[in-house]
Amino acid sequence: MLQRMLALVDDDTPPDGPDGPVAVLEQRLSALLGKEAALFFPSGTMAQQVALRVHAERSGRRTFAAHPQSHLDVWEEQGYNAVHGLRLRRTGDLHELMTAADLAAIGEPLAAVVWELPQRDIGGLLPEWDDLLAQVARAREGGAAPHLDGARIWEAQTYYGRPLDEIAALFDTVYVSLYKSLLGTRGAVLVADAATVAIARTWRQRLGGGIRDAWPLALSALVGLDTIAERMPAYREHAIAIAAAVNADGAARAFPDPPQTPIFHIHLPALRRAVESAGAAMLAEHGIQLYGRVRSGPDPSRCSFEVTVGQNAMGFTPGEVVALLHELLKRAGA
Repeated sequence: MLQRMLALVDDDTPPDGPDGPVAVLEQRLSALLGKEAALFFPSGTMAQQVALRVHAERSGRRTFAAHPQSHLDVWEEQGYNAVHGLRLRRTGDLHELMTAADLAAIGEPLAAVVWELPQRDIGGLLPEWDDLLAQVARAREGGAAPHLDGARIWEAQTYYGRPLDEIAALFDTVYVSLYKSLLGTRGAVLVADAATVAIARTWRQRLGGGIRDAWPLALSALVGLDTIAERMPAYREHAIAIAAAVNADGAARAFPDPPQTPIFHIHLPALRRAVESAGAAMLAEHGIQLYGRVRSGPDPSRCSFEVTVGQNAMGFTPGEVVALLHELLKRAGA
């Protein structure tokens, strides 16, 4: 990785200058996503809150809509409200995708609507393309700006089979993560029209995000653009194969079946804490980590965890994954 990063550095170009890695990354992503401009942020949390603030101040509205399991609400301590005074209208069912009918049922004017593609916390689900078009059209009819939480837009593209700029064209603003799909060190980029990015730049500075020496972060993301993005279709195919093997075996259940993206959930007939203990023991003994976090559910005798297929998972056959699940369940007393 270091060799690839250093190969992108020109000794005659100041790394933080207008031709340095951050500027090159912004230019590449704005072109790839078909927008006028792009702006680096040290975190996706900051990038998305700034985008929503810009939409709110333009419209004179303080409310935006998003799925009840939107990353903005579940994982970010409601920063949109604490920092920016914005309100979230949770829209749709907790365990299902948001629909155009859900948006039509909202009885108040909105500054923006947020789509997370894929919707990670319900299994990496995506709306069908025509459904997504209808939802965005409904939002625009009400005067709301469409915003894409595109942290995993490369995963979403494997299902839609459309160029990234065609997906991004549906939305006024798009955020992409530099460390999730692209496996960079950290950071995010917001793409939009030039006027929006100019306002966002001011808010980035106000929030302490105009950091110097961000070029190493940009370099690792550029390597990811050149090496990781093209592997996404293979990751999705492997996810489909693993999920099929899990469901054919029957000891656990993979959802959705088949996965739409390289992301899916595995549901287990076991107690969450027992699975956590079993997984920790397997990690200590085998050096194999099956999950990042075990999720509880309405049925306390069952739990689930997310699988995101990347380069590590490609080293395991579907049969090996099934065998690991059997060991996990046995250790958990299921």
